[in-house]
Amino acid sequence: MVNKVSPKAKLLLVEDEASQQVILDYNLKSAGYETVQASDGYQALQLIDEELPDLILLDWMLPGVSGIEICRQLKTRKDTREIPIIMLSARSEEIDKVRGLETGADDYMQKPYGIQELLARIKLQLKRVRPATTGVELRHGDLRIDTAAQRVWRADHEIALGRREYALLLALIERPGKVFERGYLLDQVWGRNIDVETRTVDVHIARLRKALVQFGGETMIRTVRGSGYSLE
Repeated sequence: MVNKVSPKAKLLLVEDEASQQVILDYNLKSAGYETVQASDGYQALQLIDEELPDLILLDWMLPGVSGIEICRQLKTRKDTREIPIIMLSARSEEIDKVRGLETGADDYMQKPYGIQELLARIKLQLKRVRPATTGVELRHGDLRIDTAAQRVWRADHEIALGRREYALLLALIERPGKVFERGYLLDQVWGRNIDVETRTVDVHIARLRKALVQFGGETMIRTVRGSGYSLE
């Protein structure tokens, strides 16, 4: 069995209306999400660099830097362009929705909106980019992960993993074939601003490799020299 590790998704809530921020924060946390909050555009951009959230709820009208400009900047950056953005706006004209989507927003909701619909749209976006956070079963070849129970099987054998090894496997299996840099894996598993050497990733990857082949089968994790690791 795995020592429990929470695959909670981290959501950045960018909203300048204090009452709306409180309501959204309460409902998001009640739904099991971790939240980070910003009340203006400059603070949002700073938090995105510091926290690298899994999804952003972004108000259009913000002090400092507008939501539409934040969206434009994030979708042109390699490190943030895949983060789903749900634009929240009181603008009701169709042209505004089109502009938001053309700027790169992944979804657009007009205020006032229903909380349950918003939560459904958040889950849909996360299922696309971070399926491990939605409690679904993940499969790749003969590898299977029950993310709700946090159990792992290869073929018919259950694999016992440590907390870090399990978290690394979750990160790799969400995008099979993609090469993940050591720094990215370090941020995902150990957290940002943690003083841990990237060599630590290599040690835990070696343990994960050993665990996955203990009952036979080929190694599933490829080392890309100078870059990082990939689940093949």
